Amino acid sequence: MAKTSKPLVLKLSEVGAGDVELVGGKCASLGELFRSLVPRGVRAVDGFATTSESYRLLVNTNGLRKRLRELLENLDYNDIKALNNAGKEARALMLDTPLPQEVNDAIINAYRELCQRLGRTPEVAVRSSATAEDLPDASFAGQQDTILNV
Repeated sequence: MAKTSKPLVLKLSEVGAGDVELVGGKCASLGELFRSLVPRGVRAVDGFATTSESYRLLVNTNGLRKRLRELLENLDYNDIKALNNAGKEARALMLDTPLPQEVNDAIINAYRELCQRLGRTPEVAVRSSATAEDLPDASFAGQQDTILNV
């Protein structure tokens, strides 16, 4: 797989409100908060965000994109049982697909840099953030997982 020139991970200090397509709504907002408050002496949580390019690399691994499309192709969205089964299968497909090494390395490096910036090993929260959430015509509230105290 060819290496990408697009960023796979960005520090919160590198993102803001205009970066929703790159890091999702929550991370863009956190970056905006971080960039606005820290220069004024207000403490804000530091961190980093994986980018939509990282996600693209993952779904292009081992035919995952094709397998997910096939799973959803003829799905009856009014059939709750079928939706539940498709959701379980989609999660299993995602979890069974290895993280591309380039993405893995970028995340590990970003975490190490975060530890260096903070001068300690931090507790972290992991939050999934959609790149199309909270738009006037779309909301994904409650559909993403948040994992605390990792």
